Amino acid sequence: MSKDTKIIVRKATIKDIPTILELLSQVLEVHARIKPDYFVSGHTKYSVAELEDILDDESKRVYVADVSDAVVGYAFCELKEMPDKPFVEHFKYMYIDDLCVDSNFRGKDVAQKIFEYVKDEAKTFGCRDITLNVWEGNDRAMSLS
Repeated sequence: MSKDTKIIVRKATIKDIPTILELLSQVLEVHARIKPDYFVSGHTKYSVAELEDILDDESKRVYVADVSDAVVGYAFCELKEMPDKPFVEHFKYMYIDDLCVDSNFRGKDVAQKIFEYVKDEAKTFGCRDITLNVWEGNDRAMSLS
C-alpha cells in the first residue's frame, strides 16, 4: 500500500459480511495464539446470521476500512450508557468490542484510521468516553490510543 492510497472508513453493509468473516477468522487466530487456553482455532466469533442481526441493531455499529474497494479492517462497536448511580454521573460511551486489520495491511495506519473514525462517531452520538476490549498479549491493539 503506497502513501497515496486512500483509506475510507464507513459503516458496514450486508455485502461486507463475507470479508468481515475472513477478518474475524484472522483475529481469532491471533487470540488463539496468545490465549490458547481460552480461544479455539479454526472458528469465527459470529455466524452470517449473527452478523446480519448486528448490522440491523441500532445500538451496535460495525465500521469497515476500505482500500481500493476492498475491506481491510473493521471495528465492532456498541453504544452504551453508564446507568444513574449515586457515585457516578450518567453518561454515554462507545465500547469497541473487536477491532481487526487484515494481516496484509497491518502496520499501515489502518487501525489508527478506524480508531479515529470511531472517536469522531462517538462524539456525534454524545459519548463521553471510548473503551476498547484488548486481550493481554495483543501488544499491537494495546498501542491504540
